[in-house]
Amino acid sequence: MKKAKDTEGLPANGKNLPDPGGAVILETGSEEGVGSFVIRSRAMREVYRLATQIAGSDASVLVYSESGTGKELFARLVHRLSDRRHRPFVAVNCGVLKGELFADKFFGHESGAFTGAQRQRKGSFEAAEDGTLFLDEVGEIPQPNQVDFLRVLEQRTFKRLGGERDLPFAARIVAATNRSLPEMVQTGLFRADLYYRLNVVPISLPPLRHRREDILPLAEHFLGLFRHRYHKHGLGLRPCAKRALDDHQWPGNVRELKNL
Repeated sequence: MKKAKDTEGLPANGKNLPDPGGAVILETGSEEGVGSFVIRSRAMREVYRLATQIAGSDASVLVYSESGTGKELFARLVHRLSDRRHRPFVAVNCGVLKGELFADKFFGHESGAFTGAQRQRKGSFEAAEDGTLFLDEVGEIPQPNQVDFLRVLEQRTFKRLGGERDLPFAARIVAATNRSLPEMVQTGLFRADLYYRLNVVPISLPPLRHRREDILPLAEHFLGLFRHRYHKHGLGLRPCAKRALDDHQWPGNVRELKNL
């Protein structure tokens, strides 16, 4: 395995991994306890370059990739590079929300809006303020809720459930999906107008099997986290373990590698 010869365009404050060399770790926040974006391969240096290009824009970003590739980490990286870095980053998994639960999660509610609403609650639109709202599994937004979501993006205002006052929506949208939204549009499962609102800047994250130079740096990075967490300071990877990691196809991508 050849050592990366350059880190052109990468920040000077990136941290180098001990083995193998040439990797850069960018702190981005947190996602399931892992808040670092590890870059060594040419493919991931290109991803970082794209992140720096789009960070200064307010345009919506739609991230396409397989499960486990780090879509939220990419969204956090864009947020961290942008002028919104000191504002909130709010992540919502759209795949677990339906009907009234979806509306309440995003719009919030006023006290007494429905049975059990004993006090006012802010939704994600309001909590994101003028920061970044990350929509994971955006293709799972229920069809009845898609028109309400589109209206907020078009009008840049919303009302809490049971409320009468228009509230401003100023956050930037970064959405992610592992589904083919164009096919969903053709079959009527996803609104075309909402798709075009979200798909202003499309980004594709490569699966781990297509950036094999990152496998061992990621393994060493995760191992370092677990050494610290479990006080196993002498724990390392033997050459046979490294070969096994390097030979695996990783259908579950970075999440599979971390869990293993």
